[in-house]
Amino acid sequence: MIKTNSLVHNDFLLTDKLSKSLYHDFAKTLPIIDFHNHLNPSMIANDNQPENLFTLWVMVDQYKHRAMRMNGVAENGITGNASDYGKYFNWAKTLPRTLGNPLYQWSYLELQRVFDIQLELDESSAREIWEECQDQINSGKLSTVMLLKKFNVEALCTSDDLLDDVSIHKKASEKGVKVLPSLRTDSILDQSDTFHSWCTVLEGLLQTKIKDLDSFEAALGKRFDVFSDAGCKLVDQALDAGFEFNWVDKSKADTIFKQFLSGERLNDLESVSLQSYLLVWIGRACAQRGLILQLHIGAQRKTSSRLRQLLGNTGGFAAIGAPSNVATLVAILDTMDKNGQLPKTILYNLNPADNVAFASLTGSFSEDGIVAKIQFGPAWWYNDHYEGIINQLKALASYGLLHNSIGMTTDSRSFLSMSRHEYFRRVFCQFISGWVKKGLLPNDTTILKELVQDVCYRNAKNWILKSTIKL
Repeated sequence: MIKTNSLVHNDFLLTDKLSKSLYHDFAKTLPIIDFHNHLNPSMIANDNQPENLFTLWVMVDQYKHRAMRMNGVAENGITGNASDYGKYFNWAKTLPRTLGNPLYQWSYLELQRVFDIQLELDESSAREIWEECQDQINSGKLSTVMLLKKFNVEALCTSDDLLDDVSIHKKASEKGVKVLPSLRTDSILDQSDTFHSWCTVLEGLLQTKIKDLDSFEAALGKRFDVFSDAGCKLVDQALDAGFEFNWVDKSKADTIFKQFLSGERLNDLESVSLQSYLLVWIGRACAQRGLILQLHIGAQRKTSSRLRQLLGNTGGFAAIGAPSNVATLVAILDTMDKNGQLPKTILYNLNPADNVAFASLTGSFSEDGIVAKIQFGPAWWYNDHYEGIINQLKALASYGLLHNSIGMTTDSRSFLSMSRHEYFRRVFCQFISGWVKKGLLPNDTTILKELVQDVCYRNAKNWILKSTIKL
């Protein structure tokens, strides 16, 4: 028997009069600024039409893939050669098992907001829902641009490698949603076998020869300028679990870099030293151009060697790493700050044990005239569930300035994930209402309206999109 799902309704996650008023009156209709995601800008520029429910909803969502694996689905039925319907059907079998996981709530939010589907998805309803969604897809009303407009997306920032062609973002922006590149700099610090081939492409792109640190920095600077000229506002660097820092001057770093270019294997200290120098260089390059540095900290990316060999490094099987060494993070920020070259920075933590420390760091590198020089970033990756969002908000409110928060971002490859902004806004309004009930916040509509609208929209727009501070 096919059942109606009653989870997602008009007051989903809102339990009292104030939370409902805060959401429906002040948050619901705000535009979305999604400042960190992995959407494909070419798909927006070309206004791609989805083929079916699998390609639109399941194919690029690694959260769903992970859940399917945990539910015993064979890889062939997730990312392999099974039919699109077969892989979607495997997700339909898995969804009922995700109770308590944010995937359960997100999935029904996606089905209702995009397709107006009110039914429970399981084995018995899978075919009916597939066919209903296919009819809507065939209507041509669920293209990438239409989806973004359906979610009221004003602007989004994609993740792009230094070598990527960012001219596509201008074409994408002509579709009615501002689409900006953000520069992913992991390749600059990479010391795997792929660095040399990446460096060769960089040389060809700029018609130059990289033979030492000076020539490497010059090449990087030219690409930073290309990104900046294309409207880039953010630079993104991962610092995985156990990251280390050992500052060396340019002369020492140049010696190590030449060794690396020649194919010589670096020892651990040399490796850390070179990465440390280049990380500080990235911070300086950001500060010089008024770009914001995002540090995504704490992932344990190397887990199953078997799955990594089968699916690559981003297959959805990374884990939460150990808590960060705050002293090491402070050393990185302080090295940049000593020379006046610390850019505005967003700190994201994957291990929730870092919440309080990261929230407290928002007050450790303040600068005259700059609001929120350091931001404690949104609940990220494994933390962007109900409790994770609440815990991030509590830490920021207790140790920093909640009113300066830049709210939510999806960090997703799925266009349907824009619904998570609604999820965040509902959680936030319920959270604020709860504190008002406890007497921790004033029950003043004017004050609360400003707080909700700033955190859910205006801060991201003003702090990120209007960022123009340059050294």
